[in-house]
Amino acid sequence: MGCICTKQQLKYDDPAVLAAEICFNEAEIEALHELFRKLSSALKDDGLISKEEFQLGLFRNSENQSLFSDRIFQLLDSKHDGVIEFAELVRSLSVFHPEAPQSDKAAFAFKLYDILETGFIERDEVKVLILALLDESELMLSDDIVEAIINKTFKDVNSRGDGKIDQEEWHEFSTRNPSLLKTMTIPYLKLATVLSP
Repeated sequence: MGCICTKQQLKYDDPAVLAAEICFNEAEIEALHELFRKLSSALKDDGLISKEEFQLGLFRNSENQSLFSDRIFQLLDSKHDGVIEFAELVRSLSVFHPEAPQSDKAAFAFKLYDILETGFIERDEVKVLILALLDESELMLSDDIVEAIINKTFKDVNSRGDGKIDQEEWHEFSTRNPSLLKTMTIPYLKLATVLSP
């Protein structure tokens, strides 16, 4: 018969149940499950994606470190238990679906940039993100140019002028600049390439 915990897990991993909750249809969920299965068994066949397996899927190397991949892993790991279960992955990735509301995409992007998880994006966080992006792109910009980018960002986004970007300011800015969220849609992310080990 099985324990109730197993039945509960199976219920949530049922493509029909998940499809009723999120933007993915059953066929897309089944395709994601195949990718999940491959990735979750890349280093240890336990039905969970560890951080190392996640890194392996992104970079084809479990040793590579990236601020952005660390933040995405933290956000996908909604239970904060150090691993990603299938239902967590699908529910989190639903925000990248072409039919997901722009407000959901903006909220996810805000969480990604709110490194300290304070409910605000502050100057130091923007600087860390810019420097990480430059490092990952192997680009070099002078400190003056980086500061100019930060100043311009806060001038454009921080309408209250209090030195920190809140969710409302972020939402208003992303509504005025929809191209900002263009990468929050699966076709631009090439999901199959990212998730395949």
